[in-house]
Formats: sequence, C-alpha cells, structure tokens
Amino acid sequence: MLETLRSVPGVRLNSDEYLSDFWPYFKNLHDVFLKLERRQEFREPDEPSWRALDAGDWPEAIRLIDGRRDEIQAPVHEVDDFVLRRVRVAEKPYTPYLRWELYYLRLRAEAGEDIRVIDAARIREGERSGPLPELVILDSVVMYEVLYDKKGDLEGARKILDRDTIKAARRYVEDLYAAAEDLQSFFANEPSSLPPPVPGVAKGQ
Repeated sequence: MLETLRSVPGVRLNSDEYLSDFWPYFKNLHDVFLKLERRQEFREPDEPSWRALDAGDWPEAIRLIDGRRDEIQAPVHEVDDFVLRRVRVAEKPYTPYLRWELYYLRLRAEAGEDIRVIDAARIREGERSGPLPELVILDSVVMYEVLYDKKGDLEGARKILDRDTIKAARRYVEDLYAAAEDLQSFFANEPSSLPPPVPGVAKGQ
C-alpha cells in the first residue's frame, strides 16, 4: 500500500512549516501517535551527541545522551491522553547512526514510549518499488510523509489529509508493529545494534 503513497495528493511543507503545522495536531491527540522510521542514516546537527558521533567520539556521544536522561524522558512522561508508538526498521550491518539512535531511544522506551524494531529483511515485499517512506500519523486525522535530502537533513514533509489513505497507512504500520520486536528484547538478541563498549557504561544501561 505504501508503495503508492507518493501518488496521493498532499501539501508540501518546508521544515519550519512542517513543525509549525505538526504541533497543534499533536496537542489535540486522543488516540495514538504512530511513527515509522525507515532510513538508516540521518543528520542531526543541532544535537550535541550526534555531533560527537559524527566526529567519531563514541564515549562523548554516549556521555551526552546519558547526561540528558531527564530531558529526553520528560516529553514521554507528559503524555497521558494517547499512546506513543514507534516502529524502527533496522538493516544489517547496523550503521553507526542507527546504533546511536537506538541507544537514545532506549531512554524514551524506559519512560513509556512503545518502541519496536523490525528487521529490514521482513519488509522487502513492501519495497519492490523503493524504500518505505518515513511516516508520522496522528490518530486518523493527519499524516506526514517526512522528507529528507540525500545527506539525511530534514527538508520538510508532505501533509496528507485523505482519511482513507491515512487509515490504510495506519493499518499497514500497525501490522508492522505487531510483527516487530520490543526494543529491549531486540538489544538482547542483537547486541551488535548497541554502541561499542564505553568505559563505565554497561551495555543496555
């Protein structure tokens, strides 16, 4: 189903317009915030820990994440009217970015965000015409196809309001979620998805 998504009409938003448009919908959620992440590389230059990763300094990248535990978990603790649910596609060999992101996401999972990981090999049938899109679905009201440039920098999004399209995409992502593995279980079964050992930091801590 998602293979045809790019032919569905949508409103193109730049990065600032996307974020401005997103927050009013988010604040009025009452069911589920559903996110599908497919790309294995992103750039997050505003994030100090990512900049350390980009410089090849794993110890500093990990130290900065661990030092922001309360800040990272606070948005999850503030949610009480809906479910935060994320499906993360993981492709072997795991990229440094993915290992960094999963370490970051473990803090959100500990705070209550429902995060599951699915092996890229299990979604090949849905990618015959190209990789799955990056999607953000808010209830069944609005969906954003989040857009990135070739380097992985956020470009903006396509806003989609067609209810039938949103409902079909939501069913597809929820099916992926049902087939995916809980984040902590994934770490236990795939230790190579974790960052390299850092002195003083236990794996999966």
